[in-house]
Amino acid sequence: MNKDKTSQDERLAAIQNRTLTVLTAAQVLSGIGIAATVAAGSLLVASISGSEALAGLAQTFGVLGAAALALPLARLTKKGGRRLALALGYAMGSLGAIFAIIGGTYALTPVVLLGTFLVGAASAAGYQARFAAVDLAKDHLRAKHLSIVVWGSTFGAVLGPNLMAPFGYISASLGLPQLIGPYLLAVFMLGLGAFLITTGLRPDPYLLSYELLPHLKEVVRNNSAKFALKQIKKSENAFIGLLAIVIGHIAMVSVMVMTPIHMAHVDVTLQVIGLVISVHIAGMYALSPVIGWMADRFGRIATIQFGVVTLLLSALIAGTSAPDAVFSLGIGLFFLGLGWSATLVAGSTLLSETVAIEQKTASQGASDLIMNLGGAIGGAFAGVIIATLSYGWLCLISAIPVGLFGVYVIYKKTNK
Repeated sequence: MNKDKTSQDERLAAIQNRTLTVLTAAQVLSGIGIAATVAAGSLLVASISGSEALAGLAQTFGVLGAAALALPLARLTKKGGRRLALALGYAMGSLGAIFAIIGGTYALTPVVLLGTFLVGAASAAGYQARFAAVDLAKDHLRAKHLSIVVWGSTFGAVLGPNLMAPFGYISASLGLPQLIGPYLLAVFMLGLGAFLITTGLRPDPYLLSYELLPHLKEVVRNNSAKFALKQIKKSENAFIGLLAIVIGHIAMVSVMVMTPIHMAHVDVTLQVIGLVISVHIAGMYALSPVIGWMADRFGRIATIQFGVVTLLLSALIAGTSAPDAVFSLGIGLFFLGLGWSATLVAGSTLLSETVAIEQKTASQGASDLIMNLGGAIGGAFAGVIIATLSYGWLCLISAIPVGLFGVYVIYKKTNK
């Protein structure tokens, strides 16, 4: 019996290592594809529409796409496993990049927005990949493995924005608008990510986890998103985890999407804008293994509180920076990404380990839905705020829900 169990443990460990490798590689590819379009989308919409107020819609539609696909991808996971859901999400993102190219070429803002909406499907797949990392993970490795997949986005996400200018030149050499260059890159990278998931994620970690727990087939009766949210509200820790994910994401999206517009007020070059965005994305992903270690070592709540403080510091630094203050904007945007990483990794781990296993996919889909809807609303209001007030006001307003959430966590944990 012990020998058989040891053999099974070794087999599962080998499968988990392969799963992490494939997921991480796919995150590198999708990170390059998606991150290259982050700044370009806002600038492209502003360019062809002639309106800064509409610039935020590029990111808003991208986040809406991620929100709209969160639950369908979760349902696909339940029916056909992670491989089906993730590959489809990346493939839809590649198709969306094609629409953005068409819309940018012919100055069709609705077509560009449709493209960014579909690129959001790839973002939804990327977010759900972090949960795929813990399907077969042992309890004491859950935060570590989740953070490894989040970290997998580092290389591609940092490199992507810095490819804006080179691919802009390639696009111009083909007689196309410079700002659609990043979408040329996204078509290839997201398509390659879909291929890698389809061919490499075998056996499927989610389906295998249910094979190992056959009794769950009888347990799963009501695992809708609505039911999962009701269960989350009943658990203080699960609810705090969900709020951390959502509020951190709203603050990050709201400030990040308008930073290129803020910098463009003084004709900062695409290379410099790309550098600042890449520093921001490095903050989001590069230190995620450290964040995972913090969550295991000091606790999920303490790591969430660290994220809150970091986000508030980011709002102060970025909000007081001039459009051409590249150094201080870089620091502010780095802290913005780091705060987001802390709230996402610790919040996701807290949520995953608190909800019942039979509600896992439903709660994961619901959390990503709310997170992305919040980001979409934040992105939409960010465009209005920066058009009517200023970037500084945007940073201040985005800090308000973060601060209130920090007070809420302290209150809940000191009044048990």
